[in-house]
Amino acid sequence: MPCRLEVPQTLMFGKWKYEKPDGSPVFIAFRSSTRKNVQYDEVPEYKDRLSLSENYTLSISHARISDEKRFVCMLVTEDNVFEAPTVVKVFKQPLKPEIVNKAQFLETEQLKKLGDCVSKDSYPDVNITWYRNGRTLDPSEGVITTLQRQVDPATQLSTVTSSLVYKTTKNDIKIPFTCSVTYYGPSGQKTIHSDQAFFDIYYPTEKVTIQVLPPKNAIKEGDNITLKCLGNGNPPPEEFLFYLPGQPEGIRSSNTYILTDVRRNATGDYKCSLTDEKSMIASTTITVHYLDLSLNPSGEVTKQIGDALPVTCTISSSRNATVVWLKDNTKLRSRPSFSSLQYQDAGNYVCETNLQEVEGLKKRESLTLIVEGKPQIKMTKKTDPNGLSKTITCHVEGFPKPAVQWTITGSGSVINQTEESPYINGRYYSKIIISPEENVTLTCTAENQLERTVNSLNVSAISIPEQDEADDISDENKEKVNDQAKLIVGIVVGLLLAALVAGVVYWLYMKKSNYSPKPCPQRDINGKSEKAAAQKFQTHLRTASKHVNKDLGNMEENKKLEENNHKTEA
Repeated sequence: MPCRLEVPQTLMFGKWKYEKPDGSPVFIAFRSSTRKNVQYDEVPEYKDRLSLSENYTLSISHARISDEKRFVCMLVTEDNVFEAPTVVKVFKQPLKPEIVNKAQFLETEQLKKLGDCVSKDSYPDVNITWYRNGRTLDPSEGVITTLQRQVDPATQLSTVTSSLVYKTTKNDIKIPFTCSVTYYGPSGQKTIHSDQAFFDIYYPTEKVTIQVLPPKNAIKEGDNITLKCLGNGNPPPEEFLFYLPGQPEGIRSSNTYILTDVRRNATGDYKCSLTDEKSMIASTTITVHYLDLSLNPSGEVTKQIGDALPVTCTISSSRNATVVWLKDNTKLRSRPSFSSLQYQDAGNYVCETNLQEVEGLKKRESLTLIVEGKPQIKMTKKTDPNGLSKTITCHVEGFPKPAVQWTITGSGSVINQTEESPYINGRYYSKIIISPEENVTLTCTAENQLERTVNSLNVSAISIPEQDEADDISDENKEKVNDQAKLIVGIVVGLLLAALVAGVVYWLYMKKSNYSPKPCPQRDINGKSEKAAAQKFQTHLRTASKHVNKDLGNMEENKKLEENNHKTEA
């Protein structure tokens, strides 16, 4: 503190004092102008804290609140005393304010203490302000604040506490609250803000919702269903009433209710409500998807060749289901139908169905079809082109697979070679090659669990020429023969229709020309024309007749061939 006086030339000494609240002085420092010595009075609160310079500037170290006084610089001459006062103001910046004693939660539409904002170690007094989301809280918004101040006797520093009572709303969810302290310093007014504080806002449930796990469109028989009821209040409700289809009384449970191993009769409306507010209710519709499959017949079925076997695969489901037929793991184009069973119909059939919208909902049943038949034999012979051997073939048909045994009656024959084909669709052949020196009889015996069948074939000596017998016609060749027969029948019918049309045209032509069957003695141009037309028509008829006879002959040959094949099979 500089002495605010001009030092006179006749100065004797200078002194500093301060004034007590009652106005009495307390001298604290003295300095002589001649001796240049400094003396400090015995004042305890200023011991070792004072320093007086040659120009009578007084310095006080380690400032205290108690240093806030009126100090006076005194310069004394022989005939006068000069005084200049200095008023000292002391400031202490408060610590950063804190929000303490925070409420664990706030309830909507209820006044409740939010917390305390505390500002410590300040001087002089400070002001505290509350903020919501950065905006000053207005008392008109359901805000009540109270202020308390405490002074530390030792330091004279103040602790200021502001308590906030607040009526919260749902709009305060996740909204920050802060407070600030405003104080004065040597350079003017300043403000310090606290950290943000967030509060859990409690509010009642206004709406109830129900959830289904797994998702509703994927529930199938055998599943477990979890119903979950939720309220939008905070804290959420912990208990609910669950209403099952056909049950008017609710079942008290936590927010989840589990249905195990549901069946199709569990389809219906499910509801839940609060336990204390039954009018607040939520509902959902659950469909338990199902899929039934019945295959008739199923399992292992044994039938005789030529039998009829109706097969049905009946589906019952909650939605349209897709059906697939498999035979020996190969997809079929259509449902199998057996009006006359053949060996190639045997196999493992599977009827498979599924609901594409519901994962994992599929059913399948299988039919193992066994087609049995007694052995059937047809024997054929063929002479080698070089005339040195003959090939005898025994065509065998039957299931279970017949065992073939050859017997040769006669002498002078040698079996050069034997051969057997694969067994496919109930058929195979056994073939031997011989070079008989005399006429022999070959017997083919085919035997399975059902029957023993024997057939014989006379074979001439290798030196005697004879007509070969054609091999058995395969299924594929039979189909070709049948197709050719159908084509021939079509051609014959077409020719007959053409002849009929020609006859009708001729009749109309003769009628238009007033033709009479009576003999006419005159020969004119018209007569010649009529005769020419008649001859032309007869020519067409003869040509058509030749084609018909030829095609009918072909049909007759094919018919005989098929009859021979059937006789052989029989």
